[in-house]
Amino acid sequence: MSISLYPAKVTMPRLEEPYPTVLAFLVDRFPRIPREVWEARVAQGKVLGEDGAPVDSSTPYAPQKRVFYFREMDEERVIPFPERILFQNDELLVACKPHFLPVTPGGAYLNQSLLHRLRERTGIHHLVPLHRIDRETAGLVLFSVNPKTRGRYCGLFRDGRIEKEYRAVGMGRVPDGRESWLVESRLVPGDPWFVMGTEPGVPNARSQIRLLEEREGRSLFWLSPLTGKTHQLRVHLSSLGVPILNDRLYPQLQPRQPDDFERPLQLLAHRLRFRDPVSGELLEFQSDRELLW
Repeated sequence: MSISLYPAKVTMPRLEEPYPTVLAFLVDRFPRIPREVWEARVAQGKVLGEDGAPVDSSTPYAPQKRVFYFREMDEERVIPFPERILFQNDELLVACKPHFLPVTPGGAYLNQSLLHRLRERTGIHHLVPLHRIDRETAGLVLFSVNPKTRGRYCGLFRDGRIEKEYRAVGMGRVPDGRESWLVESRLVPGDPWFVMGTEPGVPNARSQIRLLEEREGRSLFWLSPLTGKTHQLRVHLSSLGVPILNDRLYPQLQPRQPDDFERPLQLLAHRLRFRDPVSGELLEFQSDRELLW
C-alpha cells in the first residue's frame, strides 16, 4: 500500500445546511471513497483538524476551517520515466517532467508524482509547484523553494509576466494553408467534466500558434498560451483541424484504457522566460526533451 507522507487538505465551505460532522462532510465530498474507509481513517487518527488534533466520528462541522488527511492507495502504477532537475537555488527549482507523470498527487497517483519525487530527492519538504501542466504533457515546471518569497513568484503567472512556449506535433496538415493564428474561445467544463468544451460568449482562453514545419502528414507547431485554461492548447490545436498526436481526449474522447507508454501525447512545455522578482535577473530555461518528429 502507498501512503502519502504529506497531508492533503480540503476546506469546509459555509453552507445554509451544514453537515452534522466532519466525517459526514468527507463521505459526501469524496463519493468514490467508501464510507467505511473514512471511518477507518478517522478511527486510526489519520484525519486532522486545522489545529492538528485528530478528528473523531463526532467532531462537528466547522465552516471555513480546513481538514487534513493522508491519502492511501492499495496499488499504484509506477511511471517508468525519470524527471530532471535543470536548475536550483535558494528560491527556485526548475524540473523537466516526463510524459504520464502528474505534477501533484491526485486520482490514481500518490507517490508517483513530480512533487513527491522532488521532495524525496531534494529533502525540501516545503517545495510547492508554482503552476501545473497536464499529466500527459512533458516539460518544464517551476517550484518555489522559499515560502517567504513564494508569493512574488506566483505573481509572475497571475500577472502574465512569464513567457511560456510549447511545442506540439499535430496529426495532418493545416487545411487553410495559414502559418500563424491567434485562437480565442470560451472554454467550459464539458461532459464528462474532465473534457473541456466551448460555448458562445466572451473568450477566456487565448493562444498564439505558429506552424514551424510540415512533414509526412504531420505538422510541428510553436505555441504560446496567453491564458491558462485547462487543456487550452489541446482544444485550440484541435479546433484548427490538427489535433495533437496521441491525444486521447480531443477532438473525440477515446475509451478509457491504461496508459500506453509507447504513445505519449506529443505536447511539450518547451521554454520559460521571466525576470526573477527577487534577483532582478532575466532567466530562461529550455527543455532538452524531444517530440516524435
